[in-house]
Amino acid sequence: YETEAREGLVLDEGVIVEIVRPGTGDPVADGEVGELVVTTLNPDYPLIRFGTGDLSAVLPGACPTGRTHSRIKGWLGRADQTAKVRGMFVHPEQIANIIKRFPEVLKARLVVSGEMANDSMTLQVETALSVAGLEQRIGEAIRDVTKLRGTVQLLAPGSLPNDGKVIEDARSYK
Repeated sequence: YETEAREGLVLDEGVIVEIVRPGTGDPVADGEVGELVVTTLNPDYPLIRFGTGDLSAVLPGACPTGRTHSRIKGWLGRADQTAKVRGMFVHPEQIANIIKRFPEVLKARLVVSGEMANDSMTLQVETALSVAGLEQRIGEAIRDVTKLRGTVQLLAPGSLPNDGKVIEDARSYK
């Protein structure tokens, strides 16, 4: 519900809401952007972990109007980030599959760039550890999972924006 304070949306007490990483279903920390998943035990129309496809984030603290239930930021975009690269579809689930193979990876984002018919993929990876051969091993995993070649860019923790994107389509369509 929207309140007079207009600081996010207060959740209905009869609905269980989770914010999860798109493509994985794994819960994210409060304040981190992810897909809104809803459970409602209405006997007429029950929903169990229904992925809405919308992005949002949990707001910290209480509502200034005195409402005490959890709040979310509201609608922040769509969670479906599938991209077609060189004739092949790449899904957020595939990126999650790649990342699960490497415990030293904290967060990742696939950036698809280039111009029409000349696509390139770069997997930007946040890692706190400097592990020999990590870039090459991740590159091999990209090829194994997506059947496409991609480069890997290692970044310091906190470098990627908190916007819920797993795949960013940065191509030019001129």
